Amino acid sequence: MKTEMTLGVIVGNRGFFPDHLVREGREEVLAVLAQQGFQVIALGPEDTPLGSVETRQDAGKCADLFKQHADQIDGILVTLPNFGDERAVAETVKMSGLDVPVLVHAFPDEPAKMSIADRRDSFCGKISACNNLAQYGIPYSLTGEHTVAPASPNFREDLQWFGAVCRVVGGLRGARIGAIGARPAAFNTVRYSERILEANGISVEPIDLSEILARIDKLEDAAANVQEKVGAIREYVSTEGVPEAALVKMAKLALVIDEWMAENELDASAVQCWTSIEESLGVVPCTVMSMMSNKLMPSACEVDVTGAVGMYALMLASGKPSALLDWNNNYGDDPDKCVLFHCSNLPKDCLAEVRMSQHDILGDTVGRENSYGTCVGRIKSGPFTFARVSTDDEAGEIAAYVGEGTFTDDPLDTFGGAGVAFIENLQDLLWYICARGFEHHVAITHATVAPVLIESMQNYLDWDVYGHNME
Repeated sequence: MKTEMTLGVIVGNRGFFPDHLVREGREEVLAVLAQQGFQVIALGPEDTPLGSVETRQDAGKCADLFKQHADQIDGILVTLPNFGDERAVAETVKMSGLDVPVLVHAFPDEPAKMSIADRRDSFCGKISACNNLAQYGIPYSLTGEHTVAPASPNFREDLQWFGAVCRVVGGLRGARIGAIGARPAAFNTVRYSERILEANGISVEPIDLSEILARIDKLEDAAANVQEKVGAIREYVSTEGVPEAALVKMAKLALVIDEWMAENELDASAVQCWTSIEESLGVVPCTVMSMMSNKLMPSACEVDVTGAVGMYALMLASGKPSALLDWNNNYGDDPDKCVLFHCSNLPKDCLAEVRMSQHDILGDTVGRENSYGTCVGRIKSGPFTFARVSTDDEAGEIAAYVGEGTFTDDPLDTFGGAGVAFIENLQDLLWYICARGFEHHVAITHATVAPVLIESMQNYLDWDVYGHNME
């Protein structure tokens, strides 16, 4: 995941407003961006008056600068220390050719400084700038408050939110998902359109499970890299009672998948975990997948490729591991609570405690001795964001839903990886999921980032997105 974000900065100006507002405002915004960890591409006072953009010539210079750094720029910040020239702002973005998120920011006026020497009128100028961006067909984002001081905590929150939007948009455009094995025949629910994903910039790289198994066969049990990976598995999760032979098989599987994903520059994966690996290799892949997800390389089960896309989006938004779960059970007669469950490949960052175990569902089918490798435990309590991404083949587009809830400490006696979730108006959400024909899988991350996903997917990626309880 890209951690250092770079913003192209446009400082708007309108000449009959005081110069000192632009000079001081530019310096203040750049200082705040540096404090918040952003790299900046911006005009300097040596390039245009005050390093601002007012005329078409200024816009051309700024656009050329952005073009030179197009491979670095993740988003554009438009900041208005005064009214600004709305046309120059829009023309800069248009001429740059950049297709990245745009945040429009306006400085606040102070009641004691409303004379001609200090008055900004950025309040009004922001409306005009947005009007022109809309006319030019350029999507843009807004700060939480119409005008906000750069030094305020609210603006810093706006910047972090916008940085996450840039990560999600940039990450999903060009995402590469590995599909390991064929979809299990019994899981029609995870079918998807690879062509719709590709049309949205998301590529799928498949590999037959036989190729993975053939590479595993070439690895020696005593090889240094195999034993090193066994050690990493033991360090990652409690393996008490798990046979050494099963750990070696898991280590080989992990090595082969890691190598294949690196070769193909993949961001996430979806694995045929049911039941071919158990029958052919003699372990379940859950721990291997859990370790990848915990390292911010999301891995979905049952070759749920669009589930992996949802996991990847949540990880980009939160910077934390994500998991794929089933909408699985009601919780008593509480209409706003349910049990979210998998059997389980959850990253340990999502669990209050974790240990390796046998697969309680498949063990009797494939043999208990062939079912070691699940990561089981209670999902840790706290707020979370959920998301589902799906390809709507009839409409030829990507559809998604997003929302937030809380994992509770309510008692739950079950197996696998599970937790009790509270989601306001849950029955309405479940009705929507069923009415629209969404899958039974849902991705989650322990963070509140639903607004980031909605802004990214709806405003910039043009997906059909439902935000549950989001006004």
